[in-house]
Amino acid sequence: MKFSFHTPRMATAILVSGLLLMTAGCATPVGVRRLDPEAGNRTLTTSVLSGGALSASTTQILNRSGLAQQFQKNPAAVIAALHRGLPTAPPADQRFALAELSFLHGTRSGDSTYFRAAAIYAYAFLYPGDGDVFPHTLDPRLRLAVDLYNLGIARGLVVPESDRVTLKSGWRKLPFGDLTLRTEEDEFRWGPYRLTNFRDATRIGVRGLRNRYRWPGIGAPLVATLKPMPGERTPADARIPPSLRVAVTAFIEFDDLEGGFESGHFTGTLRLFTPGEVTDLEFAGRRVPIEYSQTVALAASLDGSQAYRFEIRGLLSGEFDLFSESSWKTDNVILLEPYRPGRIPVVFIHGTASSPARWAEMLNELQNDRALWDRCQFWLFTYNTGNPILYSGGILTSSLRQVVSELDPDGRDDALSQMVVIGHSQGGMLARMTAIDSGSRFWDDAFAVPIDRMDISPDTESLLRRSMFYKPLPFVKRVIFIATPHRGSFVAGGRIGQLASRLIDLPFRLISPITEVFEKSPEAVAKRSIEDIPRSTDNMTPSDPFVQTFSSIPVSPGIAAHSIIAVKNPEDPKEKWNDGVVTYRSAHLDGTASEIVIKAGHSVQSDPGAIEEVRRILMEHLEQVTRASLPTSR
Repeated sequence: MKFSFHTPRMATAILVSGLLLMTAGCATPVGVRRLDPEAGNRTLTTSVLSGGALSASTTQILNRSGLAQQFQKNPAAVIAALHRGLPTAPPADQRFALAELSFLHGTRSGDSTYFRAAAIYAYAFLYPGDGDVFPHTLDPRLRLAVDLYNLGIARGLVVPESDRVTLKSGWRKLPFGDLTLRTEEDEFRWGPYRLTNFRDATRIGVRGLRNRYRWPGIGAPLVATLKPMPGERTPADARIPPSLRVAVTAFIEFDDLEGGFESGHFTGTLRLFTPGEVTDLEFAGRRVPIEYSQTVALAASLDGSQAYRFEIRGLLSGEFDLFSESSWKTDNVILLEPYRPGRIPVVFIHGTASSPARWAEMLNELQNDRALWDRCQFWLFTYNTGNPILYSGGILTSSLRQVVSELDPDGRDDALSQMVVIGHSQGGMLARMTAIDSGSRFWDDAFAVPIDRMDISPDTESLLRRSMFYKPLPFVKRVIFIATPHRGSFVAGGRIGQLASRLIDLPFRLISPITEVFEKSPEAVAKRSIEDIPRSTDNMTPSDPFVQTFSSIPVSPGIAAHSIIAVKNPEDPKEKWNDGVVTYRSAHLDGTASEIVIKAGHSVQSDPGAIEEVRRILMEHLEQVTRASLPTSR
C-alpha cells in the first residue's frame, strides 16, 4: 500500500490533464475567426438601410444599455428608454442610435410617427447643440444620418399605403410628443405654377433610361406635378408645359431641439427647393448640398406622355398639335424650367416621325452634369415633321427670335447670345437654317419672279419671307449636326419615302397662302403647280432641288459646326458607310470644327458615344465663352 499516499495527487493530475486534452481543440471564450471578404465588407457597411440590420454603432449602444434582447421583443419600450437617456453615452451616439432604431421600427410597424422621430433624431445628430462636436466627415454615420433624415421626412409625411407625401402646415404626433410644422405659400410656387401632388422619389422606379442619377445631399427628394397659378402669365411662362414633373426637395429646419427634447413639443419650418434655384444651403455652420432626383422627374414627365403619339401623327398631319388636349399653347419652343438669366440656351430639335421625348437619354445625362447645369438651360423645339423643311425652318428661326426677345427685351443677358442648336436627322437640317445666309436662292428655285413683284397679302408675304429667306441668327454661336442628311436620304428617295409623301397632309396655314399665290400671281409660280408643294420627305430626296441648293450653302463664318455621324458597319469600305437612313457622304460636311463617327444606327442621339461628344462640345463652348468674357491684360 506504499502508493496510497500519492494516489489522490495523481488522480488530480490525471483529471487536469484530461480536461486540458479535452479543451485543447475547442475555441476559447474570447478569440478571433476568419471572415470571407464579403462578410468582412458587411461589418463595415451594415445598417438599417442595407438590409434591415442595425449598424455597428447602434448595436453597441443597445449592448451598453443592456437592451439588445429586449429590442427584439418590445422595440417601442427600448426606444422610449433610450430617449430618456443613457448617462454614460455621448448625446451624439445616443441620437444616432435612436434615429436608426426609430426608422427600423417605423419600417416594421408602419407607424409613421417613428419616421418623423427618426428625422428629428438624425437632425439632432447632424446639427449638434452648443458644446457638441459636429460629426467628422469620415464618420460613416454621417451619410447614414443624412439618409435617415431625408427618408424620415418623406415617409413621416407620406399618405398611408402610397408614395404620396403631404406637405402642409399643422400638428403631427410623435412617439414622445408632437411636432408643429410651418410653411409659407410661396414655397410652393414654381414659375407660373404651384407645386402639388408630391411623391417620394425614392419609391419610384425608373425604366427606359440607362442611368438613374441622384444628387447626394440633404433633404427629401420628391417629384411634383404642376397646377397653373391664377393671374396673368408672361409669354415665357407659357412655354413651360403643365405636363412636366419637377424635382423638388423638402427640408425641415427644426427649432430649439434641446427644448423640444425636454418638453416633448417640437416646431419646424418646411422649405422646398428645386435644382434650378439652389443646390446647397447653410446647415450647422457650413454649406451642404441639397439632394435631388432629376432622373425620376424626367421619367415621370414622359410616363404615358402624348409626345410619343405625336410622332407618326406629327409626320402625317401638318395640323396635328402636340398640346391640343391642353389649355397650354406654345409656338413650338418648350422651356423645361422658368427662365433664369446667365444660362446659355441649348436647343434640341428632333427628327422625322419623332418627338422631343427622343432626347430623354441625352437630357438625363446633360441635366445631371454638375459642370453644365448652372451654365446651360435646355430648350426643345417641336414641329410637324412632314411639312416642307423650309416651312418648319421658318417657324424655328422666328420662334427662337421671339423667345429671346421675350426673355431679354433689353438685350442685357449675354448668355442668350451664346446659343447652341442641336439637331438630329431632319432636325439637323433645321438647325443649319439658323446658321446660313441663303440670299434668294431658295426663292429662285421655287418662283419665277422676285417676291417684291408678287400680288399677295401682307400675311402671305410674311410667311414666304420667313420660309424662303434666311440669315444666320445673331445669337446662335454653335450648331451640332447628328445623323443629318445634308445631301438627302436614300430612304426618303426610295419607295418608303415616296409612300410617306403621298400620305402626308399639309397644314391649312400653308395651303391657304400658297393657294393665294397661285390665284393672284400665276406667273410667279410657273415652275410648279399646287400639287407639287413638297413634303419633308420630298425635300430629303437627294435629287430634290431644295436639298441640292441647301447642301451648297455653307455654315456662316463665326458659327462653329460639329458633326456626329452614325455608321452601322464601319468595317465596310468608306464609300458604303451609312446608318440605315443616311450615308456618310450625306452627313459629312467639310470645314466643321469637329467630326466623330460612331458605330450605331440612325437613332444615334441616344448612343453613349454621341451624348459624350455633345457633352465635350458643350464644355468646350463654355470654356470659350468664359475666356472671351475675361478682361484682357495690357
